[in-house]
Amino acid sequence: MGQPTAHGQETVSNRAQWTWESIFPAPAKLNLFLHVTGRRDDGYHLLQTLFRFVDYGDSLRFAPRNDGNVVLTTPLPGVPPEGDLTVRAARQLLAETGCRKGVDISIEKRLPMGGGLGGGSSDAATVLLALNHLWQLGLSRQRLQRIGLTLGADVPAFVFGRNAFAEGVGEMLQPMDVPPAWYVVLEPPVQVQTAVIFSAPELKRSTTPIRMVDWKPGVGVNDLEPVVTFHFPAVAEYLRWLSAYGRARMTGSGACVFAEFGQQEAASSAIAGLPSGMRGWVAAGLDCHPLHDLAA
Repeated sequence: MGQPTAHGQETVSNRAQWTWESIFPAPAKLNLFLHVTGRRDDGYHLLQTLFRFVDYGDSLRFAPRNDGNVVLTTPLPGVPPEGDLTVRAARQLLAETGCRKGVDISIEKRLPMGGGLGGGSSDAATVLLALNHLWQLGLSRQRLQRIGLTLGADVPAFVFGRNAFAEGVGEMLQPMDVPPAWYVVLEPPVQVQTAVIFSAPELKRSTTPIRMVDWKPGVGVNDLEPVVTFHFPAVAEYLRWLSAYGRARMTGSGACVFAEFGQQEAASSAIAGLPSGMRGWVAAGLDCHPLHDLAA
């Protein structure tokens, strides 16, 4: 994911250095807390959360085409190309701008599906940011965020490109400085469908909203976690193991769980004890998305 500094911050910031030959990162996000504060009349849930990007994720490559087609050269098993968020993102850019160019897209997947790390949304946002730059479309960040919202609720946060306090259905974003940290992230071997969790009758939907200025590390919980751990015992098992090393939490609607550490050495020590058969990794928190400077 580029060349991080001590805190994982991407050093490449010059737009000219991102070319057709580049490998474009699509970082994971963690929800440092996730509260469900209500529900709108249309059924959408009102949320408060804090998005934190980390220096681990998928990688995308692009190759120009002259026929106006968008081709995903690395399709996911069971996902038709026309339903893939990356293909939809590229086609939406073409539709919005009238551009007649085409592209081949290849993805090296590291983030699991149904993991709560925003993998598909991050991939789609990287497509929007990268192709807006490579095709020289000149769309503003705000317009790219609006396009992203048509693809998924988390896509605008990745296009926004800053660690952010989010409200509404996740589209109301305010940049927020988050202290440097390292994270141990574990991947339980289950896929959690977000819609199923949000439709669960036992889900708490009345958490009192907090003010952004009142947040500090450790404040807040994930309101979805009790529902997920009830229906997916593997998530509860991974949380129990990780809680021996610190406060363990679930990100998004699961299934992945994480714990925060002040030093890389402490995080590495924890992951070194991971039992055989469990999957996990260590990543530094980022100050902003590696492609933040590709939009204004």
